[in-house]
Amino acid sequence: MKLNSALPQDKKLTVLFRVESGCLGPTGEEHIEDFCLFAEKELKVVDANYMNWMITPRHDKSEPEIEYKVNNKNLSHDKAAKYLGIFDKNLDDVEERLHDKLSILIDQHLS
Repeated sequence: MKLNSALPQDKKLTVLFRVESGCLGPTGEEHIEDFCLFAEKELKVVDANYMNWMITPRHDKSEPEIEYKVNNKNLSHDKAAKYLGIFDKNLDDVEERLHDKLSILIDQHLS
């Protein structure tokens, strides 16, 4: 399905990604909040017609690194993959691009 206009917010897939402060080096804890705001701002235009991005610090290791939601309802990885299939997108590819983009953003933020 090709999407010419944006879905309403409650129909978009929200990707919640938790970033560990260690990704920012030994002083990462001091920078993690600012980095998450920076990264979320940079990502908000990516697939914005049908996706929302939430980038937040991962303070609690018991929480998953990544979660998917539609209308505040959690989706399993499989259901999120099916949802993205509607838009001819592959969830594994989306996750890989997210990790690649975050690596680039970390380098930008630290320089």
